[in-house]
Amino acid sequence: MIIIGEKINGSIPAVAEAIAKRDAEEIKRRARIQAEAMADEGFIDCCASVPEVEEVETLKWMIDCIQEVTDIPIAVDSPSAQVLKEVFPYCKQPGLINSVSGEGDKIDILFPAIADTDWEVVALCSDDTGIPKSAEDRLRVFHNIMAKAKEYGIAPSRIHIDPLIEMLCTSEDGIAMVEEVMHTIREEYPTIHITGAVSNISFNLPARKLVNIGFTVLAMKAGLDSAIFDPTNRDLLGVIRATEALLGNDEYCMEYIEGFRDGLYGPKPKA
Repeated sequence: MIIIGEKINGSIPAVAEAIAKRDAEEIKRRARIQAEAMADEGFIDCCASVPEVEEVETLKWMIDCIQEVTDIPIAVDSPSAQVLKEVFPYCKQPGLINSVSGEGDKIDILFPAIADTDWEVVALCSDDTGIPKSAEDRLRVFHNIMAKAKEYGIAPSRIHIDPLIEMLCTSEDGIAMVEEVMHTIREEYPTIHITGAVSNISFNLPARKLVNIGFTVLAMKAGLDSAIFDPTNRDLLGVIRATEALLGNDEYCMEYIEGFRDGLYGPKPKA
């Protein structure tokens, strides 16, 4: 599983306060604890959630903080394609653009900018019509995105497709539709990554952790191999590593065993 750590996001009140006060130590602390939990794998998401006129300067400051304490690549996160285009070269190494979609000219701004680089990109299955309600329409958006990727020379292996995980409590068929989208994408493009914010599934439900864990297992079976979540969540991280082993993606369970030995999940080490 490619982990995209979610704990440095201005939509989190403590992070918003750190941004407002330019509290570099809080940003660095959040980067460190995620890096330790991720065992130097994946990406650390960096999202300012400030007005667009302040976003470039704020993201550069946040990126500086993160890069001071870890070499894990950064997922530069903004709803603005122009902001992403300006900020991503500021990173010391290739990371992840989060995100593009079929909306407006986002792809035509960002795909050419990263075409000749090693940067990867999250692509949402939405367009100017909004979030499609059916698997057929989401796959239509997906195919349009892949046509653009081919046009700009972006290999499928550099793309993290987000089929758009929505609230379970408003769904009439559970996760059947998103599973269908994932299965189809995985069959058509074996080397592509399928991603999503796993916590979206449990909004407005009690005991959200349980729903998130159940969804993650089912989604991994359907093809999910990249996810945005809190890597310091020991239960979820342990279930992910166990599911990888159960799916035959961890030979002799070595990665699961190593993660347990390193104390990333299982009983908490005694102080």
